[in-house]
Amino acid sequence: MPVSSATRTLSVSPAELFQENLAHYTEREAYFAGRHRLVALVRLLVFVGAGAGAWVLFSAGRTTVAFGVLFVAYLVFLGLVRWHTAVGYQREHFRLLAQLNRDEQTRLAGQLAGFDPGLRYLDVQHPYAADLDVFGPHSLFQLLNRSTSRLGQDWLAAWLLTPSLPTAVQERQQATAELAPDVAWQQEWQARARHYPRQESDPRQFATWLRHPNFFAGKGWLLPVMMVLPVVAVGGVVWLLSGHGVWVLLGALVLTGSLNARFGAVRADYYTQATAMRDALRAAHDQLALFEAREWQAPVLRRLHRTLQVAEGTSAAALLNQLARIAGWFSLRQNPAVAGAVNGLFLWDLWGVWQLDNWKSQLAGGLEPLMEAAAELDALVSLAAFRFANPTYSEPTLSAETLEVVAEGLGHPLIFDHQRITNDFSTRGAGQTVVVTGSNMAGKSTFLRTVGLNLVLAQAGAVVAARRFHSSPAQVYTAMRTNDNLAENTSSFYAELKRLRLLLDLAEAPAAAELPIFYLLDEILKGTNSQDRHRGARALVHQLRQRPASGLISTHDLELAALEEELPGTVRNFSFNSFLEPDGTLRFDYHLTPGVCRAFNASQLMRLMGIVLE
Repeated sequence: MPVSSATRTLSVSPAELFQENLAHYTEREAYFAGRHRLVALVRLLVFVGAGAGAWVLFSAGRTTVAFGVLFVAYLVFLGLVRWHTAVGYQREHFRLLAQLNRDEQTRLAGQLAGFDPGLRYLDVQHPYAADLDVFGPHSLFQLLNRSTSRLGQDWLAAWLLTPSLPTAVQERQQATAELAPDVAWQQEWQARARHYPRQESDPRQFATWLRHPNFFAGKGWLLPVMMVLPVVAVGGVVWLLSGHGVWVLLGALVLTGSLNARFGAVRADYYTQATAMRDALRAAHDQLALFEAREWQAPVLRRLHRTLQVAEGTSAAALLNQLARIAGWFSLRQNPAVAGAVNGLFLWDLWGVWQLDNWKSQLAGGLEPLMEAAAELDALVSLAAFRFANPTYSEPTLSAETLEVVAEGLGHPLIFDHQRITNDFSTRGAGQTVVVTGSNMAGKSTFLRTVGLNLVLAQAGAVVAARRFHSSPAQVYTAMRTNDNLAENTSSFYAELKRLRLLLDLAEAPAAAELPIFYLLDEILKGTNSQDRHRGARALVHQLRQRPASGLISTHDLELAALEEELPGTVRNFSFNSFLEPDGTLRFDYHLTPGVCRAFNASQLMRLMGIVLE
């Protein structure tokens, strides 16, 4: 068995565990690949041997024995097919487990390009998502997301986009603390779903479709006809083989063909809906069976466990398995010749419609809660895996104070260990502004994103890139990347003004009393001259200090730093600095330092780029 972090938490690092798991699962994959080839060879030998033996027996006139050999060979062959399928599943399962550990190694190395960037969730008008790289290339979503379902990804994205209530944050922290040490369970959860790659359809649309009126409602005549016609059709085949003519079979086929044609649109609709959801249903069944087989302690996990017990003695996994089998009933349509035969003789599709209607009448309205529960678990597994992979990160504690952020050893979660430099930072109370000055490339913008991203992680229920992190609920708001928009005839300066206007509106809204604003403003009003920039920034700080809002402003404008003396106890100055080495190169230490930056490096950077200054 692979190494479990639950048994070696103190002695094995995540990187070592993932490497050991990778080696183990790769070895098991190779073992089952060999068995898969062996069973394939046995199948071939049985097929050829049975054929040759039957031919010899038929040639010798021993017809009864020949049919007996073929029958026994058929049973053996069916058993071998099932065995071959089971071995193939094991081979694929260990391949998937190995790939999951490769993915974890890739994330630890900071190589996120191959993971889903979640661009479908990115809204440039969102209060912070675009500025903080929550989605997109090299994003927080790529770092966190292990979700295997469309709904699970939706849940995770929603947690990253919306500050959660403290009770929800604490519940997720408790759940991930229980899930995180058991890496084998987490990866089993993920691997089970990855056997079924076609999960693009939204289960919520399927759940809505299930609530439509049943097709068989008001058609009491149809079910008896469906029972009689296949019997007549099979009887017609027997009648034909007995040499009594084709008329019985032909009549039955005309009637079944008429029914299939009359209800062709319905058959096609049920086929489309069922096949689109089949993989998602099978994946959810396999995952929920794993979850239901275990007792849990965390309140949110116990709640989800109760949700999945939908009826006395009936589990969600069992009901989803029934639905997946019904969806699989329609898969014969993928082979037109087979589909034509079974629909012509047995009204196959209509029986599938009847089964799905029968399932709908039992639990149509109950599917969505089951799928949402599976999705919530999927998102929790993402947070738990992130927690295990980063043992130096801390679980945030929640503050009852207004707009309090206290961080020790705070680092950027998208800058990886060998590069990351950490800082301490704190702010308390509404109306507080931290002005961060510094030279070009010294780390001002990165630090603002560091604070913002860790607040997003904390309010999603995840661990944060800090030795200690204590914060109160807040609506993060940023104005960092503003671009012109030719389609809207908007300059970057005007776009920034609109962004700042929205910040003031948010801070004035009644909701800000319950969820105050924590703002991060990078080089604001950079599209105008220095005098207007200073006047505008100063006015903005004065307005924000009178509202339930606090935050950080980065700037090159040293005049803005004078606000510390003008508004003592409200504005504080910090800086990032650069140092000119004797050889003429610049060195940055990326440490947050109290006070104003006095050494700027634009001219030196221009010289390094070959621009000659007089």
